[in-house]
Amino acid sequence: MLGSDKSFQWRGRIDDEAAAGSYRWHQKVGYGYRQPGIGMLGLACDLGVIANQGRPGAAAGPNSIRAALANAAWHLNTSVQDFGNITAADTLADTQQRYAAMLGQALQQHVFTLGLGGGHEIAWGSYLGLAENLGPAGRKIGIVNFDAHFDLRKPAPETSSGTPFYQIAEHANQHNGFYYACLGLAETSNTQALFERAQQLKVNYLSDVACDFAAVKTLLIPFLETIDELYVSICLDVFPASVAPGVSAPAALGITPRLVIETLHWLGQSQAGLNYCWRLLDIAEMNPRYDIDNQTARLAARLVCEACNAALKHDTM
Repeated sequence: MLGSDKSFQWRGRIDDEAAAGSYRWHQKVGYGYRQPGIGMLGLACDLGVIANQGRPGAAAGPNSIRAALANAAWHLNTSVQDFGNITAADTLADTQQRYAAMLGQALQQHVFTLGLGGGHEIAWGSYLGLAENLGPAGRKIGIVNFDAHFDLRKPAPETSSGTPFYQIAEHANQHNGFYYACLGLAETSNTQALFERAQQLKVNYLSDVACDFAAVKTLLIPFLETIDELYVSICLDVFPASVAPGVSAPAALGITPRLVIETLHWLGQSQAGLNYCWRLLDIAEMNPRYDIDNQTARLAARLVCEACNAALKHDTM
């Protein structure tokens, strides 16, 4: 068994009501569950952020999301297993490999898996864990990334939080193809060279000023029709700095949380009709060092709840 830090203590409010319907997340999460439900794994690392010249502090992100999630009301009929945090090793690559290996365990044991970041270097580990878990099945992985940045930089000379989707592209194009949609891009945060690279890699994208629910569905329907497995990544810097100040690179404009939540529920509802499976979501760039009144952490917790409700809406466990 791979090692992880399981020192976080799930605590929170306990309501007076005796009925089971009064539960909150902290009363449902355990470290020892093995029933197939929700798996949760943190990447307590900001080595990639530092390498990308961002503001450090995201290593404390996973536990800040857990703390905000602890008191959220529970509305699911399933179990949650917390696999703890993978902490930073000597190198970013080693850290991501350890995260990918444990994420693979979570994917094998659970219907839906949550990755909590940490910097957006989590994306390479998340994709790798999913791809290796699929084995030689030949299933096409599609990525929907809510992000102000393409994160398609070439490693020069090292990988960072700005390189994960380029790393994914290189791996995917040697296997079943690169399927990537990026929603909420800020033109001012991506160079012309990055837009040209996105075009070469056939990336689907919408800018922050072009993002509305109708445009998102128009872009994603043909994209989703080509894939078998969906991986969703939410970089918290896709939201306005006034809404999500606790990130490594705050956004001047951003997109609304409502749009992301509407899209998450639509993605959950569309699985059967468009014939794909959604088993993985991660949240990146949570940086509590710069958070104000825990508002970014609370937003991340809300997104976790909405994603689980969306992905497991028709689950009967």
